[in-house]
Amino acid sequence: MKKRQLVLTAGIIITGIVVLFSACKKINESTELGGGLIPAVDNINTFDTTISVQAFNDTFGLANDSQYLARSEEHFLGLINNDPFFGKTDARIYLELKPTSYTVYPFARRDSVKIDSIVLVLSYLETYGDTNTAQNINVYELDQSNNFTSDSAYLIRKENFTYNTATPLSLPGQFFYPRDLGDSVKAYRDTTSNQLRIKLDTNFARRLFNYDTTNAYKTDSIFKTRFKGFAIRSETGGSAVMGFNLGSANTKLAIYYNFPRVGGGGRDTLVNYFFFTTVSAAANYIKRNYAGTLLEASVGGALPDPFVYLQNSPGTFATIKIPDLANLSNRVIHRAELIAEEVYHPSDTLFRTPDYLYLDAYDPSISKFRTIPYDLLSNTAGILNLAGFGIIPVTSVDGSGNKIKTWHFNISRYVQHVLTHTQTLYDLRLLAPFILKNQYGIPPGADFTRFISINPTIVKGRVRLAGGVPGPQRMRIRIIYSKL
Repeated sequence: MKKRQLVLTAGIIITGIVVLFSACKKINESTELGGGLIPAVDNINTFDTTISVQAFNDTFGLANDSQYLARSEEHFLGLINNDPFFGKTDARIYLELKPTSYTVYPFARRDSVKIDSIVLVLSYLETYGDTNTAQNINVYELDQSNNFTSDSAYLIRKENFTYNTATPLSLPGQFFYPRDLGDSVKAYRDTTSNQLRIKLDTNFARRLFNYDTTNAYKTDSIFKTRFKGFAIRSETGGSAVMGFNLGSANTKLAIYYNFPRVGGGGRDTLVNYFFFTTVSAAANYIKRNYAGTLLEASVGGALPDPFVYLQNSPGTFATIKIPDLANLSNRVIHRAELIAEEVYHPSDTLFRTPDYLYLDAYDPSISKFRTIPYDLLSNTAGILNLAGFGIIPVTSVDGSGNKIKTWHFNISRYVQHVLTHTQTLYDLRLLAPFILKNQYGIPPGADFTRFISINPTIVKGRVRLAGGVPGPQRMRIRIIYSKL
């Protein structure tokens, strides 16, 4: 997880520095991506025009969403019940915690043991949403019928596993405030911070003690026949999802117990841990419910939408059409950019924008999405110019003084080829993905399929943008050009 994010972040930072130092001269409209070699607009030699666009909202359903999540990535848990534009989100975690080795009994003693407590511990990373609303977290045992393996990645939009909600492993009535998860925790041999600690029924701990090396603790495959794994979910309340690192040493099953000292004289207390090992499985189920929202009402309409609603995976997208571009005469394009502006709403303080947006194109000749031809390029090391292309927003201010995010996607070469009739005019797609698959290739070279990482995690981030309908803010194509 960390390695993939670091590579992406480093590439964006390096490219961003290049963009920053080459963009010293602004061109009439607030942007951090202009200037440099672009001549000033003087309406004699260089001109500035705006092309209207049409935007249509849509959602990724189970049938057309192929977003999987590796076990090493950040996993999310919690409920969002009140996003005014995107409705509800229900994030559930499934995982296995196991002994670190087999053929060895994992506890110090088996006889005369008194179990003090058993706690499922998750290593906390962050909260997206309202940190001040409590959530009721329950833990269940996965049914033995589940096929849950460490070498599989699972669709995040599909609930792949079954369990009996009538018999939770967790003790009842456990409510947690996300704001408290970063606090210090003092437990026996475990004084740390950034933990979600869920108490389980000690009868489950007794099961673990009763197993031995002739059955459960003989091999990993046998252990799986005794215990398949945990399902963790938030049941009520909540206006946030919380992110966890399953691979951290802070994620574990802690079993606290005591037993008589050898020779008498009291009892000794110990804690033993089961961890997320190299053969532990994990999955994240993210359920979106848009019922009754403005987003739902906007999907499927024949007319262009005045607002665009974009949400991180598993989320939404917008189709962007530019019919007027087909009627534009040939000219020298110095810069052409799709400008997409956030429309401020008070809920943005809880549910912030995605880190990055992305723009690609639908190629009807192959029925696939491809990178924007000629503009999203790869260097000799295989690194795409994502920052220069415009996935990073700039912060600006709307007419009421609210801070908003604005994206400027550089599609200059693509527009130039459209105007010279050497490139088909495509419908574009605007979205906020975690990872997506595109066809990549610079004509006349051969295409190949490429996976592209955009946002550092799933789930986090949503934004309402202005659509192409005229108003105080609108999505548009801005073109700086010279006449032939």
